[in-house]
Amino acid sequence: MITRYTRPEMLALWSEEAKFGSWLDVELAICRAWAKLGVIPPAEVETLLAAQINIDVARIEEIERTVDHDLIAFVKSVTEQLGDEGRHVHFGVTSYDVEDTALCLRMAKSLELVRSGVKELRDVVWSLARQHKDTVMMGRTHGVHAEPITLAFKLCVWLDDLDRAIERIDQTLPRVRVGKISGAVGTYANVDPRVEQHVCEALGLTPAPISTQIHSRDRHAEVVCLLALIAGQVERMATEVRNLQRTELLEVSEPFKTGQRGSSAMPHKRNPWRCETVSGLARVVRGYVVPALENELTWHERDLANSSVERVIIPDAFLAVDWLLHRFAGIIGGLNVHQDNMARNIALTQGVIHSQQVRLALSESGLSYDQAYDIAQEYALQAWNERVPYRGLLEADPAVTERLSAADLDACFDLSHHLANLGVIYERFGL
Repeated sequence: MITRYTRPEMLALWSEEAKFGSWLDVELAICRAWAKLGVIPPAEVETLLAAQINIDVARIEEIERTVDHDLIAFVKSVTEQLGDEGRHVHFGVTSYDVEDTALCLRMAKSLELVRSGVKELRDVVWSLARQHKDTVMMGRTHGVHAEPITLAFKLCVWLDDLDRAIERIDQTLPRVRVGKISGAVGTYANVDPRVEQHVCEALGLTPAPISTQIHSRDRHAEVVCLLALIAGQVERMATEVRNLQRTELLEVSEPFKTGQRGSSAMPHKRNPWRCETVSGLARVVRGYVVPALENELTWHERDLANSSVERVIIPDAFLAVDWLLHRFAGIIGGLNVHQDNMARNIALTQGVIHSQQVRLALSESGLSYDQAYDIAQEYALQAWNERVPYRGLLEADPAVTERLSAADLDACFDLSHHLANLGVIYERFGL
C-alpha cells in the first residue's frame, strides 16, 4: 500500500476499519428510517444507537472464515454486541443495499480529497508561473526547436489541464453521491421506498432512480476513468520535467537535497526519479480502466464478478492518484529553473527559430508564399547544417537585402515578437 505521500485522510478512508464503519453508518441510518416509519419501536432504536458498537476487524474476519460472507460476518459481529434490539439490524434489506451505498459514500469523500489535491497542485503551479512570466525558453514541437515561449506559458497549459480536472470532478460527484436501499433485486419487496429516501437524506446522498441488487457500474467506471485522466494529466507534466532535465537541455531539474545520492555506481548522477515514480503510478491507474469498464457488464440483476475487481482497483486508484498529486506538487514546489541554459538553447540553432518571421516579411515585400518559403528555408537549413548564423546568410543575399532592410531584419529576429500577446493568456489565469 502506498503510504509515504498519500494523505492520512485518504489512507483512512480505504482501511478495513473505515469500510466496516461506513457499513455501520448505513445500517444505523436504516434503523432510524424504520423507526421514523413506526416499524421499529423508537425506544429500541434509541438503545441501539446509544450502544458503543466496536468495529473489530479481527472478529469479523474470524466469523467470515465460517460463514464465507463478509456482510453477514459484519452483521453478526455487530449484533453480538447488542441485546434484543440487535434484531433490527439489517431488517428488510440486502447486502448491497449497505455495501453499495457505503461505497458511494467513500468514493464521494475520496473524490473530494482528490479535488483538494488537484487544487493544491494548481496553486503550486500557478505560483511558479507567476514567477516566470518573463522567463523565455524554447518551444518545441516533435522534440525540435519551434519558436520561443516562456516557462509561464508552458505552466499555463498545465493550469488549464488542472482546471478541467476540477471541472470533471465536480461533474462526476453528483453521479457518485447516490444510495440504494431497494432490496434483493431492487423492487422494494421487503423495504419501504421511504426508507431509502430517509437513509439517503441522512447520509447526504440521492436515491438512485432505479437499481437492481446493485448500482449500475458505469458510475464506478466513470470514477476510475476520471482518476486515470487525472493521473495522465500529471504524468504529462512529470514527463515534461523529465525531458527538460535531460543533460543536453537541463532547463529545469527536480530538487536535489543535501546528502541525496543519484546512483550506487555513478556519483555524478542527478536523476529525475521522483517524476519517474509519478509516471510509473499513472500507468498503474490507467491499467485499472479496462477492468472498470468490464465491470459494467453484470448478469441479470447482479452477479459477483464486479466485487472482487472493485476491492482492488477502486482503493488502489484513489491511493495512487492522491499520492502522485502530492508527490508532484512537492516536485514543482522545489523545482530548479536554469535560465542560463534556456538562453543557451535558444541560441543553439543559429537563429533559424525566426524563419517564420523572415518568410512573412518576404511575403509582405511582394514575393509569393512559395518564393518566400524557399528563401527562408534554404538559408535556415544551411545555418542549421553548417552551424553559421541564419541572419548572416540572409544579409549576404542581395535578393533578400533588396527587399528587407536592416530594420526589417531586426524586427524579424526580435524575440519579443513571439511574446507580445502572452499577456492575454496570462490574464486568463490571473497571473
